[in-house]
Amino acid sequence: MTERSGSTPDIRIAPLTPANRALVAALRLAPDQMDFVAGNAASLREARSDHDARPRAIMAGDRVVGFLMYEAPSDDDEARIYRFMIDRASQGKGYGKAALREVLREIGGLGHIRHVSICYEPENEAARQLYRAAGFVEEGLDEDGEMIADLALPASMGDQ
Repeated sequence: MTERSGSTPDIRIAPLTPANRALVAALRLAPDQMDFVAGNAASLREARSDHDARPRAIMAGDRVVGFLMYEAPSDDDEARIYRFMIDRASQGKGYGKAALREVLREIGGLGHIRHVSICYEPENEAARQLYRAAGFVEEGLDEDGEMIADLALPASMGDQ
């Protein structure tokens, strides 16, 4: 891994494979974060039956450090990130920020997406700060009491 003090972590997102699926399922949140995100095992089961789901392992070098899942239906100009977590042992190292940047680059590269939305528990201040720093704007609570935030992608992202 090419991580130096003050530099951006070497983070990439990768499709799930038989080799990394068990590692993703084994990731854990800190106890005070457990109510903020659905468990990865449940998310992996959901991804198997939801043809729009795009599950991704968050990799730091060759280590799985997190998980995210989004959908970007071809008949819609909005993508939705609905799972996003970094393992408790890997938090506080800039991996979440770098992974968010990578997934937004992947989504923008699809070409048809103009907005990305994300939902999170209003009490999750770390998530709020991460998404706000990336340019997401809070729009209010959904029917489940989760905060909805939206990011308008630059028009040039779809041209990459």
